[in-house]
Amino acid sequence: MTLPLVIRQIGKSIDDFHLNIPELAIEEGTITAVVGTNGAGKSTFFKMIMNLVKQDTGEIEVFGYSVRDDADSWKQQIAYQAQTMTGCDPFTGEQLRNLMAELYPSWDEALFRRFSEKLNIPLNKKVQKLSPGVKTKLNIALNFGKNTPLLILDEPTAAMDIPSRNYFIQFLLELMEKSDRTVLIASHQADDIKKLADYLVFINDGRVSKLLEKDSLASSYRLFWLKEEPPLSRIPGEIKRTYKKVILSNQPEATMAYLSQHNLVIVDEQIPELEDIIQEILMEGEMINV
Repeated sequence: MTLPLVIRQIGKSIDDFHLNIPELAIEEGTITAVVGTNGAGKSTFFKMIMNLVKQDTGEIEVFGYSVRDDADSWKQQIAYQAQTMTGCDPFTGEQLRNLMAELYPSWDEALFRRFSEKLNIPLNKKVQKLSPGVKTKLNIALNFGKNTPLLILDEPTAAMDIPSRNYFIQFLLELMEKSDRTVLIASHQADDIKKLADYLVFINDGRVSKLLEKDSLASSYRLFWLKEEPPLSRIPGEIKRTYKKVILSNQPEATMAYLSQHNLVIVDEQIPELEDIIQEILMEGEMINV
């Protein structure tokens, strides 16, 4: 089966910034969240997939086609939402809808109208007259309307109000249930990632992790509450210590073995919230199985 997206040994240098992606293969019918701090390289990564930024080395394939090929018919397989609607200011939403419907044979009018009407997007107004949040909604509506098998969304909910963001999540999950669509989404919203993502990819200072299954990642971390304060020396697996008796570990079995050997009693343990795990990975610059 031809995968929606395959990346091999990608390298890109821009001034003193270097982006390196050893290997990445995205499976059909999944949602992958690309997670990183500001300036980590998420937008550059997406632009390379669209061949808007040329990689220095390596290969990117979309449904088996190299993005460097002269023929760009593969682009009709992708709906790409950038963070800004460049060049769209003079046009109304309806005019943009007409243009996209001509460019994309898979255009789905019902999807576009349903999302637009639910979020009260004024399609008769020029883009330059819209607020940032409404521009974002229009951008998403247009990309949903393209009805492509691969959807790439760069911070899609950043400027949206809470009801609109919740509807976006509900709408996207419904689409995923009805089709074999594949989604890449960059987001700083931990709640979006928790509700949407099947897999996570971390980008730290241009280094890209392997594909990580969300639930497996969460279960690989553990919070331990101890009866007594442990020694000051670092415990195996320990990545953070709070309130002196609470240990956050990313190697729970090694941590439990140490605690048992040293007669340190565990009062309680639990899997931490995904948001806390993501924060630790990004703040500490820890890369998992790069």
